[in-house]
Amino acid sequence: MGGKNKQRTKGNVRPSSSGRAADLLAKERGTVPGFIGFGTSSSDLGYVPAIQGAEEIDSLVDADFRMVLRKLSKRDVITKLKAMQEFGTMCKERETEIVKGVLPYWPRIYCKISIDHDRRVREATQQAFEQLILKVKKHLAPHLRSLMGYWLIAQCDTYSPAASAAKVAFEKAFPPGKQPEALIFCKDEILMVLQDHLLKETPDTLSDPQTVPEEEREAKFYRILTCSLLALKKLLGMLPSDENSSLEEKLKLLLTQNKFWKYGKHNAPQVRSAFFELISAFCQHIPESMKGEASRVCPAVLLDIDDSDATVCPALWEAVLHVLTTIEDCWSHVNAKKGVLPKLWTVLQEGGRGLATVIYPNILPFISKVPPGITEPKLDYCRTFFCSVIKGLLTERAMASRSECSAIISAFMECLQFTVLQSIGEEEEEIKIQEMLINDQLVPLIDTVMKESRLQNGPLFFEVADVLCFWKTRAEISGGDGTALTFQRILSNFWDGLSNVCVGHTDVIDANEKSLAAVSSLLQVLQNPENKMKPNKRKAVKIRFAEDAEAESNSEHENCVMRSINDPGTLIHGQHLQKEPLEDLVCKLAELSIVYTNEQRSDRHLKFLSALLSNFASSRVFQVLLQDRTNIQEVAKLHNENPSIQFLYTNLIDWLKEDWRKETDFLVDILYSVLHCCSSATEREDILNDLTKMDLKWNILLEIIEKACSSSEKHSLCSTWLKGDVLGEKLVTLADDLCNTSLKTTVASAESFHSERWTLLSLVLSQLIKNESLIGEIYVKRIIDKLQAALSKAKDLSEAGNTETSVSFICDIASNFFSSVKGCLLMPSSEDLLLTIFQLCAQSQDTTHLSDFLVNKLKHTWLCGLNSLVHHLSDMHKDSTFLQRSALWVKNQLQSSTLDVKSLQVLISAVNDLLTKLLEADEVSTYVLQDYIQWLTPSGSEWDKMRESLSNEWLKKPLLEGRLSMNCEISGTDRKLCGMGKLPSHLCTAALLSRMALLILEKGLVFENHEEEASKTENIIAEQLYALQWIEELANPSCLLLEFLHHSQVMNISCEKLCTLSNITCLLQILFNRSKENGRLWALTMAKLIHSENIASSEVKALFSTTERFFPLMEGNLHTLQNLSPFLLQEDKEELVLQCTAKLMTCNETELYNTDGAFGYLAILNSCLNCGSIDYAELMPGILKIIISWRNEYEDSFLFSCNLQEGNPQVLGFNIEIIRFVSLLLNEPSSLLESEWDFIMCSMLAWLETTSESQAVFPFALVQVFACVSCDLSTALSAYFQAATPEITEKLPVNLMTEWQEFCSEGIHSLLLPLLVKITRKEKDALETSFQNFMLKSLGKALMYISKDQLLNHKLPAKFVAGQKTNLPDKLQTLLNTFSPLLLFRARPVQITVYHMLNKLMSDLPQFDNEDLKSYGDEDEELSLSPPAGLMTLLATQEELLENILECIPVGEFTVIQPLSDEFCLVLGYLLIWKLILTFFKAASSQLRALYSQYLRRTKSLNKLLYHLFRLMPENPTFPGSTAELPNKDAKTFFTEELDLDIKDTPALSSHIPHLACSVYCMTLKDLPAMVRLWWNSCEKRVFNIVDKFTTKYVSSVLSSQEISSVQTSTQLFNGMMVKARSATREVIATYSVDDIFIELIIQLPPNYPLGSIIVESGKRVGVAVQQWRNWMLQLSTYLTHQNGSIMEGLALWKNNVDKRFEGVEDCMICFSVIHGSNYSLPKKACRTCKKKFHSACLYKWFTSSNKSTCPLCRETFF
Repeated sequence: MGGKNKQRTKGNVRPSSSGRAADLLAKERGTVPGFIGFGTSSSDLGYVPAIQGAEEIDSLVDADFRMVLRKLSKRDVITKLKAMQEFGTMCKERETEIVKGVLPYWPRIYCKISIDHDRRVREATQQAFEQLILKVKKHLAPHLRSLMGYWLIAQCDTYSPAASAAKVAFEKAFPPGKQPEALIFCKDEILMVLQDHLLKETPDTLSDPQTVPEEEREAKFYRILTCSLLALKKLLGMLPSDENSSLEEKLKLLLTQNKFWKYGKHNAPQVRSAFFELISAFCQHIPESMKGEASRVCPAVLLDIDDSDATVCPALWEAVLHVLTTIEDCWSHVNAKKGVLPKLWTVLQEGGRGLATVIYPNILPFISKVPPGITEPKLDYCRTFFCSVIKGLLTERAMASRSECSAIISAFMECLQFTVLQSIGEEEEEIKIQEMLINDQLVPLIDTVMKESRLQNGPLFFEVADVLCFWKTRAEISGGDGTALTFQRILSNFWDGLSNVCVGHTDVIDANEKSLAAVSSLLQVLQNPENKMKPNKRKAVKIRFAEDAEAESNSEHENCVMRSINDPGTLIHGQHLQKEPLEDLVCKLAELSIVYTNEQRSDRHLKFLSALLSNFASSRVFQVLLQDRTNIQEVAKLHNENPSIQFLYTNLIDWLKEDWRKETDFLVDILYSVLHCCSSATEREDILNDLTKMDLKWNILLEIIEKACSSSEKHSLCSTWLKGDVLGEKLVTLADDLCNTSLKTTVASAESFHSERWTLLSLVLSQLIKNESLIGEIYVKRIIDKLQAALSKAKDLSEAGNTETSVSFICDIASNFFSSVKGCLLMPSSEDLLLTIFQLCAQSQDTTHLSDFLVNKLKHTWLCGLNSLVHHLSDMHKDSTFLQRSALWVKNQLQSSTLDVKSLQVLISAVNDLLTKLLEADEVSTYVLQDYIQWLTPSGSEWDKMRESLSNEWLKKPLLEGRLSMNCEISGTDRKLCGMGKLPSHLCTAALLSRMALLILEKGLVFENHEEEASKTENIIAEQLYALQWIEELANPSCLLLEFLHHSQVMNISCEKLCTLSNITCLLQILFNRSKENGRLWALTMAKLIHSENIASSEVKALFSTTERFFPLMEGNLHTLQNLSPFLLQEDKEELVLQCTAKLMTCNETELYNTDGAFGYLAILNSCLNCGSIDYAELMPGILKIIISWRNEYEDSFLFSCNLQEGNPQVLGFNIEIIRFVSLLLNEPSSLLESEWDFIMCSMLAWLETTSESQAVFPFALVQVFACVSCDLSTALSAYFQAATPEITEKLPVNLMTEWQEFCSEGIHSLLLPLLVKITRKEKDALETSFQNFMLKSLGKALMYISKDQLLNHKLPAKFVAGQKTNLPDKLQTLLNTFSPLLLFRARPVQITVYHMLNKLMSDLPQFDNEDLKSYGDEDEELSLSPPAGLMTLLATQEELLENILECIPVGEFTVIQPLSDEFCLVLGYLLIWKLILTFFKAASSQLRALYSQYLRRTKSLNKLLYHLFRLMPENPTFPGSTAELPNKDAKTFFTEELDLDIKDTPALSSHIPHLACSVYCMTLKDLPAMVRLWWNSCEKRVFNIVDKFTTKYVSSVLSSQEISSVQTSTQLFNGMMVKARSATREVIATYSVDDIFIELIIQLPPNYPLGSIIVESGKRVGVAVQQWRNWMLQLSTYLTHQNGSIMEGLALWKNNVDKRFEGVEDCMICFSVIHGSNYSLPKKACRTCKKKFHSACLYKWFTSSNKSTCPLCRETFF
């Protein structure tokens, strides 16, 4: 047994399993006769019968069920739980016959496990039982008697889910009508089980004491006791009444047992509770038995009346009442005065001990059953009882709970009323009891409640009102018994006592506000008890006497009774209450309040007076208030007999005028009380008009109107005043003052911006009463006009920062107005306001200068107004001008050309909101949308004007790329867009209208004249495509335009989205028609649409039917054909070529330059030929002959060797097309004659000469195109002759190749090389982008074919730098000095061109340092030699610039360089310089490399490079297009793929710098491994780990395989040494043999090669001493670790060392090497003492490091 971690017995390889053990025993049980289950004791026999022959019975049970039943007898809870769940599943899934086999064994298991200690097991048991019942159904009947007792106990389980599951199973087994029958059938067995549990069982008999802990045993016992008691109760309740008699006999045994009656005193509360519940059931079902056992029942129940357990208390009091009702002589069995009542007093005095809600509802029934004899003397009994109740009420525990207070007070009043009714009479004792109840109990309780704020929210006042109503009713009934007089006396005592209490709380100078509120609340309840509200459903507070939280909560009930309007001069009161006492009391309190208010200026009393008047406004009360007035004459002047009006003018107005008073809410309540007492509406209006004209505070006016809105009663009192002129004019004046003052005041005072003024305006505008405005309509309009005028000024004044508060308040008012007032926008002034708000929302904050807060407020207001507009648009469309005015304003904004991207975005967003709402509203007709779009859309002439305003700079790109051809003067191409701060109006208009078109298309809206509207939509989309194409054609779009494109994508106004939703056929037709008419950008837009949508050629053909439609050629037709040519059908292209060729043959001199002449036909020919899909090999030589004939006849038409400063655009266009044709001709030139070749090459040189001489006019567009196509022609010729194979050469004319190489090629580069220098000398700002992208690109492509000899024989002017140390010849140094700076030129084509030219020279440069190497000698140490000075000077400059850019970026974090930016050119130049240096370094000899590396180490240039590289290389250098995400040998990375440094802009330009950085890093590791290793070891830990991880993952495998491959493919032969490599293990094995000596070395490359040290291991060794062998291994290891060379170079040096050693040369005793590792010298410096020789460099290092001049070996002074 034991834990999981204990040592198992030897050979026991499987852990113990009770399930497997049971399975094993099940298989072998036939050999163990009489085996008795798996219980924990002999009493638990499991399910297997303990008899012989059990095998036969057991064989009836399914094997799986046998296993599960065995598991159920286990002790482990989890095992039982899982087994029971499995049992339930099996019962559900197995066949009925199989499940029936389990039934004989189920009762015993169920009876045991259904009372298991674990509640989960019990719940699972009942659920499994349910499945068993559902399966076997009526076959369960034979086993019911053995199950039913425990089944009933399970239904009373204290764990609710288990009890519910048992009940569900019971209901599934028996329908409701059959359940009593089942219980009757089993009642004897049930009673036997229950009596056993209640009388016989103990904790030790129910559970095994040896295995179950004591706490668990007791808990199980208590639970079973509780369940058994409850089960007996349930049995009594479910059995029919006629069965009770038979049951009574069987229960006698239980009822006569003392043990049963002791359960009432049991320690466990749940047992006591169940016991009392059972007693209640006994009283209900077997009352005779209870009467027979009265001597036991009564003490058991009545003497436990003070049980304070929350579980027991409800059942106990239920039992108490049942006992008192059932057993008439119950009091004879207990001592009431000593045993029961003292306990009751204790419970009452302690407030029910937290159980008042349970106990107190039972008090009245209890005392009603107390016989008179026990209550004597009754006066003392009553006093004790009520004092105890009051004492309990005042306990902290009771007052803390509102529900408990309510329960106690309700019980008090019920008992009070009961006691009064019992004591009605005129006897002395009865009178004393009555007085005691009123004067000593009720009135003091009211006084106490008024003082205690926690009790004021209770039901006392409502209960008192109920009692008074009852007493009043009884007092009015005249009878002969004299009870009426008694009740009158009681009422009189009550009113006297109440009056004294109320006066006592009021007649104090520092009266408590809460007490005054309580007095007011009581009087309010007494005023109208019939309409009283339940205290737990009180309405909102109407009157408050204090601002603190407590007062707020206490005042909840102060105004909970709403009074109705009665005639003035009468007191409002309930029909059942006495008028006089209540009115007298109110008058008395009012008089006291006015005295304290006037004499002591008591604000508390004034608030109290306000509360009194709100409920008791009558002439008498106001008359009492006027009696205190000393100046009677002033009252007489009023000429008004109404005391309320007199009170208003003599008192209330003075109070309202007091400036120091912050709270005026209660004064307004007094005002409404006055208005209530007025006799006519005219009086009320006059009063309110007088108040309005007075200079009262605005918040008073606000409160008057707020209260009028809150109550229909109050609104009726002042409705005429609200609609009147006095208030209207006052509010208009207020609006004007607020708006003007707020906007003009620089420093706004708190008063000018006081929120109640704005709140007042908002209220009168937004509040509707019966769907009418609160004030007059005319005044609403005037106020709206004022607000609109203020908002329109806000934009101009907002710069001063004065509008924040005013605009915010106006927004609040407007949003409330729009949201609340239906049809508000029917007023023109409301439309003006909405338009102003729309304008502010549709302009950016840069224009309006409003804060974010105000912008958000305005947007909210705009949306509120928009919602109102949309909902009522169908009714007001004809009259509304908002949409038209807003559309015209938006149109004006768009065409004013003053919008930036942010402004446009805000404008589009506002219009988008408007249109979206219009589209979403079902009630808005399509006519509204149609009109709105019509108002927004520009006319045709307006569109034309906006298109003309667009810059023509876009033309350069399509002209240079050959997509358009022009032969006329082009203006505006030199206009700069970079500094443009505003977007062109065409872009803005097209973007906004496109957004609207998209919304309509997405909605799928259908107009009545649908085709016409759809055509308008397609025209809008066409304009947007035009605008986007304009930006796309710009060579260098400004940041503004790029931002515009980005936001267009964000707002879904992209080409893809537009084309997806539009009708492509219709859109294409529109673009085609406009292209034929206008050409230029429309043609490009059309071509973009055809390409992006993959429109078929047949659909394109449908646009024009026949090519004849394009002739005669105009500019529009020409451009259309040029851009349609890639998409035309084959036959259409052929037809066009034939037509153009035929027309060329007929052209005369005047027609050469015309669009409908040679120029146009050649342009179409070039476009068709450029597609490359048709073979025109036979036709093209003929066209060339025509061109040659033109040259012969009209030579002046060819721009040969001339200056283009006065060039004719028509001639330029003609020559450009000829050059393009000749370039296309070179694709298939094999059939050309010698004369034709001469024409091509001579013309090409002549055109290049013209280009070279026309540099001054390069800014002109057509001159640029001419220069580009001239260079492209030379490039095409160079490429053709360079790629010519011998087979092609044989077909060419004789001597053509020689002529090309000796004359033409030389001529090309002699013209272009100086041209590059001239162009790049200009200031970089003068070179605009399109020129860089095309002219320099064409020039660079041509120069790529320059040979090394042509470079070395250049004719550039000499250029030298003062102080520059160099060993290079002058021509070479001039070339370096001229072109090296161009590596930093701000144009990528120039940088790439210069790199390729210089790269051709780098491998030849080190040889010039070889001559100088001998002059250094080997005596000097720390020698260094600089790589080419021109490059190193540039490098130093670049390092500083790059350090400034990248220093803030941590090493290892990838930096994204924006393509073609200034930083891009800077980094590109820096990396290209390093590629040249590394190429130079690789070409140098070992000795030179040592000197160069020493120089790099001193300048630390390499260290800086490596730090920069780890900022420029991506963390995952995956090659673009590679799908391998995981590390894979075949994965393409920037290290495995070669870098293509081509001049043309590739799509992957964004990865250009990262790829180049990776290439440089790979070269550095390959050519300078030792220096990189030295740098790596000196790095900080973080950088060290980054470099190691990156190099190991991506670079080491590439370099290792290259190194191994270089060894395998090496042609270097060693005499006496053989080298071979093993690529799989990254090993190189060198075998050296001389005579009898045999040495084998194994060189192992590390995983992080070349960062890690190369391991040199010993193989076979014969004939070499150990020490010598170690020295040689150290030499090789040192070289491979510290020298920048390959393995083959290291082996060569090592072999030289060994050879010299065998030749007799001794090792240097410092480096233990014969040949020095750096300068490759032999040991020459000998010590005169020991005669040992050393390397000079080693000695120098020895002397400088040791600071001694002694021999390293003998320690003598070295001479």
